[in-house]
Order: sequence, then C-alpha cells, then structure tokens
Amino acid sequence: MRYTTLIVPGFHGSGPDHWQSWVERQLPDARRVAGIDWEAPVLARWAAEVRREIDAAGGAVWLVAHSFGCLASVVAAADRPEKVAGALLVAPADPARFGPFGLAGGEAPAGKDVAGCLPERALGFPCAVVASTDDPWAKFTVAAYWADRWGSRLINAGRAGHINPDSGFGPWPEGLELLLSMRRAHEDLPLGVIGTERGRHKGRQGALARLRHHTRSILEYRNRGGA
Repeated sequence: MRYTTLIVPGFHGSGPDHWQSWVERQLPDARRVAGIDWEAPVLARWAAEVRREIDAAGGAVWLVAHSFGCLASVVAAADRPEKVAGALLVAPADPARFGPFGLAGGEAPAGKDVAGCLPERALGFPCAVVASTDDPWAKFTVAAYWADRWGSRLINAGRAGHINPDSGFGPWPEGLELLLSMRRAHEDLPLGVIGTERGRHKGRQGALARLRHHTRSILEYRNRGGA
C-alpha cells in the first residue's frame, strides 16, 4: 500500500535538530504539514490544515505528531478514519492549557479550553501515545487519560521531558523503529472501522465542525462582554 508519512509539529514548530525533522529526513514518503502558523496554536486552524493534507494525500496517511500537533491530528483524523493508516502521537500537550484562540497561560477556565472538542472514543486506526513522566506540557496521567479515550497504546518514556531537543531527542532511532514496527504490524489491515458506518464525517457531525462551533461560541461570548 502507498503511504504518506505526515509530520505534524507542535507549538513553535520543529527545528532542524528536532527528532521530527530527523525522521522526516529518513523517510522518502514523509512530508511536513504546511499552512500552519507555528506561533499561533489555534486548534481549529491547525486541524483544518492537517485534514486538508490528509485529503490531498494520494494514499493512506501515517501521522507523526508532537505536542499540540497531536491535538490537531486527532481532530483531523477523527473525520477521516478511512484515510488514516495509523498515528504516532508523542508528548501530547494538555488540552486544558489551550483555549480556542491559543495558549491559555496555565489552565483555561472550565468549558473554555479545547478538551471538550477532542475525540473521546477510539479513533478507529492503530495509534500509540508516547508520554513522559516529567513533561512540563502535560502530566503523565493526562496523557494516559487521552490514550485510553482514543483506544491507543500508551508507552511510558520515563523522565524524558517534552521529548524534544531540549530533553535530548534529536536523532531518535527508537521512535523511528516504533513507527516502522507499527506500519509492518498493520500493513495488511483495511482502513477505517470495520462493522460500523463511521467513515468520512461531514457537516455538523464532524470533529472539526464541532471544534469550529465551539470556537465561534467563545468568540461570540467575548464579543458580548464575557471574560
């Protein structure tokens, strides 16, 4: 089967020394999602660009995401289970730290973060969440919670920080081998969810549509003078 490996960096992007950039250089089928302002973590915009890249791919897509990019990836992929072969989600950021318009600076007020806009059921494709026990962007228990909701395998990376160059993750052969082993293991599996009608989501039922509705609701609340 023909694959595209879609690299989805997190907040501030992934520079040349980041493990995502290294993985991108190792795989001829890899490309980085385009059209994202890495300094403006607006989930609806990011997820829209990831979904656009999934749609544009000639075949199935493997997502390799980091930090806030994991949140954008699961929203986009939830609408396209028939196109996503699998996902490697590394150090997912805590959605409670982000409002619909960007970083909340701590935790967003209840109901005004993006947690409620994320998928809360199995994603319908092979997925692994790699999380650290001392990640400054998310507690391990938070990563474990979302891994369980998404039906993902949870891999404890130990005290690995945010799993980025600052914590020693430039070239990352173990991460690449994890991705390749997942691809080998699921090479012959059909895409999408077997035995259900869950496929491409459109209109108001899609994950991205719900996220956009939430974003508009918060904007309208602000315009009416809300906090």
